[in-house]
Amino acid sequence: MDELFSLRGRTALVTGGAHGIGFSMGLALARAGAALVFNSSRADHRDEGVRAYRDAGVEARGYVADVTDEAQVRRLVRQAEAEAGPIDILVNNAGVIQRTELCRMEAADFRRVVDVDLVAPFLMAREVLPGMVRRGHGKIINVCSLMSEVGRETVSAYAAAKGGLKMLTKNIAAEYGAYNIQCNGIGPGYIATSQTAPLRQPGPDGSMHPFDAFLRGRTPAGRWGQPDDLAGPVVFLASDASNFVNEHILYVDGGILAYLGKQP
Repeated sequence: MDELFSLRGRTALVTGGAHGIGFSMGLALARAGAALVFNSSRADHRDEGVRAYRDAGVEARGYVADVTDEAQVRRLVRQAEAEAGPIDILVNNAGVIQRTELCRMEAADFRRVVDVDLVAPFLMAREVLPGMVRRGHGKIINVCSLMSEVGRETVSAYAAAKGGLKMLTKNIAAEYGAYNIQCNGIGPGYIATSQTAPLRQPGPDGSMHPFDAFLRGRTPAGRWGQPDDLAGPVVFLASDASNFVNEHILYVDGGILAYLGKQP
């Protein structure tokens, strides 16, 4: 079983891997044996990520690159492969959300979300796929979302992009499965990170934030997800254990997509 889930001898690239769930997934891949590389759009975040991995006992190479820029994507992959080895595992994690009512959203802002959340995974996959085809193996893991399946107020651009990412995942699997390349997705639920911290802080009177109460009541597990909850799923999808799993979206959501919520 250890060999089935081992990533020794493989190189993994995690976009946006300096913090949050990207960091947790990168850490899991490295602890499973992969040589880890990641990117950030800012040098200070890259440096913080390298230090955080080192503090966790992992060596990781960090690069500064905007994954929506074709030239920078090409440079990122070439530099990473020259220094760490051919990319065997790509995790398209970098993402952005803008919470704006649809009728108030500027087209430029809509396009920015789609560029980061959908176009960037296309660019990254396009860059690593030829090498995976030549070597006869590869794993691409796209970080989808609950919003790949359902909508909510103020997230029209994000939901459109993540829905598109689900279908991009399926199409890569269909187009490249014959080359022993598996492309799957992970759909995190609501995860307790710095981005969601304001939604989890109690009010001055000690009461739960309304969204916190809503989410716990809407989730069968009755809690927020933790970044470490994504460790097992990403290692599974990156390892030989998933060699006949293709185009699957693995939702790590505590059951929220299956549940209407408690009766009032």
